[in-house]
Amino acid sequence: MKYLSTRGADELLSFEETVLAGLAPDGGLYIPEHIPSLPPDWQTAWRDYSFVDLSVEVLSLYISEDEISRAELGALVEKSYSTFRHPDVTPLKKLTDTTYVLELFHGPTFAFKDVALQLLGNLFEFFLKRRNQRKGPTEKPEKLTVVGATSGDTGSAAIYGLRNKANVSIFILHPKGRVSPIQEAQMTTVTDPNVHNLAVQGTFDDCQDIVKSLFGDKKFNATHRLGAVNSINWARILAQTVYYFLSYFHLRRQLPNPTADVEIQYVVPTGNFGDILAGYYAKRMGLPMGRLGVATNANDILARFWRSGAYEKVDSSPSPAGLSQPAAGASDGKQAEDASGVKETLSPAMDILVSSNFERLLWYLAFETTQGADVAERQRKASAIIADWMSKVKSDGRVQVPIAALELARRDFFAERVSDAQTLETIKYYFESEPHYIADPHTAVGLCAARMVASQNAPNVRQIVLSTAHPAKFSEAVTRALQGSPSFDFERDVLPPEFKGLLERERRVIDVEAPRVELVKQVIEKYAVPAVGQVGSSV
Repeated sequence: MKYLSTRGADELLSFEETVLAGLAPDGGLYIPEHIPSLPPDWQTAWRDYSFVDLSVEVLSLYISEDEISRAELGALVEKSYSTFRHPDVTPLKKLTDTTYVLELFHGPTFAFKDVALQLLGNLFEFFLKRRNQRKGPTEKPEKLTVVGATSGDTGSAAIYGLRNKANVSIFILHPKGRVSPIQEAQMTTVTDPNVHNLAVQGTFDDCQDIVKSLFGDKKFNATHRLGAVNSINWARILAQTVYYFLSYFHLRRQLPNPTADVEIQYVVPTGNFGDILAGYYAKRMGLPMGRLGVATNANDILARFWRSGAYEKVDSSPSPAGLSQPAAGASDGKQAEDASGVKETLSPAMDILVSSNFERLLWYLAFETTQGADVAERQRKASAIIADWMSKVKSDGRVQVPIAALELARRDFFAERVSDAQTLETIKYYFESEPHYIADPHTAVGLCAARMVASQNAPNVRQIVLSTAHPAKFSEAVTRALQGSPSFDFERDVLPPEFKGLLERERRVIDVEAPRVELVKQVIEKYAVPAVGQVGSSV
């Protein structure tokens, strides 16, 4: 299997090169040259597999044994998921006869991103170790400078996946004051010498733009050998496809009649479009499912796309009355729009204007609507179209896709927008239900979107909502939603032992006083080689 850029289909990379590169030099994202089909007997052969076994099977469809042998892949996967607290890694929990939650927060940082980033950290280490073993005794070892942006959970998950890894330095940018206290503490209390946290005065989109600029700077990239941990890295999407397969088998196992004719509808709270894109790949591979549900908060660029076909940072269409106002029940400026256009919400990991991974889906829409018998030529045409579309998004803040592409998108997806008030109501609804369930605000966005469409579903539809984080990571939202419930006690019902005392621990963070790429470059130049005794500074 080789990989091509969404903006330039001529150069094909190996899996190793794709993982280490992260973002393509032309600014595109890497995708497989084709989506493999599942083996004919997968439903019976894989039925009783563990998460680790399924990971080996799914990943091996995209990774040649010439690159990573099956034994090596098995060892990497086993090592990656030995850190998870639940034996199923991503267990499926039944809420009602038609609604299930896929819990993805049982990793070391209590967030779904651990699933991919534990594996990615081990892949980085594996590839670098193998490359350095091939070098002569006088040659310098290869090193990797990992750079990422986070709206909350990616940062800590990446840090925990890469802390103390040999020949790897990691720099994580987060928007100062725009992540939850627990998320910030999880990142900044890791004081390993190869870990560097940058608090950027700006938004997540500013941080993401800086990261993309760094990768686009060929000289800087070559000097520091940059690696990506954001979901622009293909390995993250690939790792996340596995839990769609596991949930499919586990749902079947929980049905009174495992052979019943049911349709699975996945509903995914998403900001950067990576978690749901993994489901799209699983569907294209052959996993049976209905349309995938895109659940957004007030930062609804994705929901607006499915409404109009316009992929735009700012809504250019007339809005229904009230949508531009802060949601009822919000406080402290929640969902008020700042100068960047980002609305601050109770689900901050989704406070994003531009969904980076959406470019991958746009490429497939362009490819499927491109005429021609030669696949390579259609790939080149699709990449040229995407390069033009993304250029328009950068210059004009928007692009309107053709109706044929929008119809294809609607074939596989639907989208719903959820306000802060609805998020709070949903947290309370499921806590007071039987069995009671405490959802974090992002998961609540998914649960709310699922309830919005449930009445339109056929009787045989079963909904699986992807749960993205442990509720303790968002104590403000959970406590606000449940403050009137006499049976609720945050410390007893929510707070895990691992979080106790976390906010009081020593921290190491570097303040970046403006969202400027040159300031971040200065930090990387200074700290790329870890030094003893550095405790942070301002830039």
